[in-house]
Amino acid sequence: MASTTPRSRRLALMVLSAAMLMTILDGSIVTVAMPAIQRDLDFSPAGLSWTVNAYLIAFGGLLLLAGRLGDLIGRRAMFLAGNAVFTAASVLAAASAGPGLLITARFLQGVGSAMASAVLLGILVTLFTGAAERAKAIGVFSFTGAAGASIGQVLGGVLTDLLSWHWIFLINLPIGLATIALAVRVLPADRGAGLAGGADVVGAVLVTAGLMLGIYTVVKVEQYGWLAAHTLGLGAVSLVLLALFVLRQASARAPLMPLRIFRSRNVSGANLVQILTLAAMFAFQILVALYMQQVLGYGALATGLAMLPAALAIGGVSLFVSARLNTRYGERAVLLAGLALLLGAMGWLTRVPVQADYVTDLLPVMLLIAGGGLVLPALTSLGMSGAKADDAGLASGLFNTTQQIGMAFGVAVLSTLAATRTEDLLAAGQSRAAALTGGYHVAFAVAATLLVAAFTVTLLVLRQPRTPAPEPLLVA
Repeated sequence: MASTTPRSRRLALMVLSAAMLMTILDGSIVTVAMPAIQRDLDFSPAGLSWTVNAYLIAFGGLLLLAGRLGDLIGRRAMFLAGNAVFTAASVLAAASAGPGLLITARFLQGVGSAMASAVLLGILVTLFTGAAERAKAIGVFSFTGAAGASIGQVLGGVLTDLLSWHWIFLINLPIGLATIALAVRVLPADRGAGLAGGADVVGAVLVTAGLMLGIYTVVKVEQYGWLAAHTLGLGAVSLVLLALFVLRQASARAPLMPLRIFRSRNVSGANLVQILTLAAMFAFQILVALYMQQVLGYGALATGLAMLPAALAIGGVSLFVSARLNTRYGERAVLLAGLALLLGAMGWLTRVPVQADYVTDLLPVMLLIAGGGLVLPALTSLGMSGAKADDAGLASGLFNTTQQIGMAFGVAVLSTLAATRTEDLLAAGQSRAAALTGGYHVAFAVAATLLVAAFTVTLLVLRQPRTPAPEPLLVA
């Protein structure tokens, strides 16, 4: 039996953060090891991308379903099962001797990550019910995510170079086992509503198939193009499946996703803001790194060190500043301030030259990007504020799903626009460096436009919650 003393809640936060770290770390650590994996397992270039795509499709496609199932069977049970699946799949990935087995293992890792991640926020907001302690908990949680994204590539390079790529998966084994052992002791055992309260099998099939197919379509846009029959056909099928899911939820006796959750302005608005913001942030997370390597000639290590101030700024603000500001001024005001800083960063990037000076042209961006440390905790609090206790897992799964949609949308849209502009400039006779820079300028400008839209939605739709909405979980 788990208690809800301050000490047990701190331990629970540590468990939830460790699971978050493992998921975020796994998403970034693989990218560095991909060349070594390709050499060892004889992957084709197209096949190698599935070491990432298989994970993303399973993860993004199952988050919503896993979040609702967590409400029905108990969020702790779903969290433990997800960590067990992820840990076992990590061992399978480490032992892979061929492409097929590794892709299967990566898909199973995505399944486990979805099961655990979908209920993380639902558990957190029902454990920390006071405004101040919840703000601090979400700040720590957001800091963990930022840290995982920052150290993933560095750790992946170290493990791959000093040991082998197998160790990027094996490192999950001790973390996973420790997380499971501690979670059994410190996470409250919620009863859940029971499968009879929402076992909508048809709805589950529709939403899972629709999301998986939609994410697959988006990640393949760069290969096929937006107007290709492959993209338009599969995209249309995905939209039809999701539309049928919504219709099903409106008429089902026991819906998988009660549409009442969207009556909350904060739930609907925060998820829309998250899609827009994370799509824009792709321009910083990926395109700035590509700009430094392909245009400025930085190596991998130099790029990592150049982006370190951004990671420290985001992590420091989310851990030490965001909770105090949220408590004093309210999450909505802090979110607006954070979005304004991010908009300044993207605006600055639209003018970076071909021969940039790091201190004057890039360091200001690394500091302005600290706005992300304000945005993520505030957005999380607002997104979960409209969820009742029985829907906390669903709201958590929905929030994580829109994260994946936002990132996938950013990858598809911004990378395609940058590549198209680069090709046009090359055809016009510009140098490769100038053409690449021009392509990135377009992507940064579109990212800034997305942030303006996010700021507008925040201003017009979101409201500062008067009191924390979720009730505490019943302790077994």
